[in-house]
Order: sequence, then C-alpha cells, then structure tokens
Amino acid sequence: MLIQTETTPNPATVKFLPGQAVMTSGTRDFATPQEAEASPLAEALFTLGDVTGVFFGRDFISVTAAQHADWPTLKPEVIALLAEHFSAQMPLFRPGSAADIAVPGDEGGLDDDPADAAIVTQIKELIETRVRPAVANDGGDIVYHGYDQGHVYLKMQGACAGCPSSTATLKHGIESLLKHYVPEVTEVHAV
Repeated sequence: MLIQTETTPNPATVKFLPGQAVMTSGTRDFATPQEAEASPLAEALFTLGDVTGVFFGRDFISVTAAQHADWPTLKPEVIALLAEHFSAQMPLFRPGSAADIAVPGDEGGLDDDPADAAIVTQIKELIETRVRPAVANDGGDIVYHGYDQGHVYLKMQGACAGCPSSTATLKHGIESLLKHYVPEVTEVHAV
C-alpha cells in the first residue's frame, strides 16, 4: 500500500494520504492520548512517543509531533502503522465510540441569536464552500463556533491548530473573505 505524504504550513505536522477514505463524514481531532483511546489507529500513533496530535480528515490523517521530534525517523514509523491499519481494513473507531465525531456546526459553541439567522447561514456556507476545502488541503479543518454582534468564532483543528501561520490565515484570509461577503462581520476570533 502506498501512503503519500505532504508537508503542511505547520512545521510540526505532516499530512498522510492513504489513497482511500478515512472519514466518510465529519472529522475527528485527537489532542491527547486519552482522547485517542476512541480509535485504535490514533492510539497506536500516540504510542510512537513524539506524537502530540492526530487528526482524521475525509481522505487524510495529519500527525503532529513534538518540537524536538525527528521527522525523518518518525515518518516511516507513521507510514508503517497506517499501511498496516488500512491494509488489514481495521476499524477506525472502537465500537460505540464514534459518537465523538466532530461534524461542522454540531460542536458546542455560542448560541446564535435567531435574529442573525441569515448572517449565520451566509457565514456557514462560506466556511463550508470556500474555507474548509482550503484548510483541508493543508491537513486541517475549521469549525464554526458562533456569531455575536459582528464577531465570528472559529476553531482550528489538525495541522492548523498551533500552526505559526494560523493567525495570519484567520485574520488576513478568513476574516477578509467573510467581511467581503458578509458586511455584518467585523472580526474573526479563534477559540
């Protein structure tokens, strides 16, 4: 099985492409070994020692390593785990644990004011059609968390969480896009 890799804007994260679907819907972010217990694959990746985060996207897995990690040594270990997992067609989640899948819009956040429904719909549509595909190309995801009086709250996941350029992406890219198409938006914040 050939597993391709791609660098991401986050130097601590590498994107792995197994050449098949990883998640059929939604995404899943594992920030700790305890969270990874829901997935045999994520748990195995954390046992490599230097892994500090695992993110499952539609057709990729992003792995984040500690600052001191040696990617030339770690990358073949990750590839071997992924190849074994996907070749054996092992389950991605343990039975009964997939309830924690993050589906955009379902993750907890602010309660939007019903009077802002049209604005929120526009924001969500722009995030879904313009922002999420671009962020997924970089090995991450972005989740809408709320809108309040011109302020949009978003959560960066995967390679985008902790990325040195995520603030610039959020402020100059996403904020500019939302302000252009939704004049009511005044500022975008990371949560």
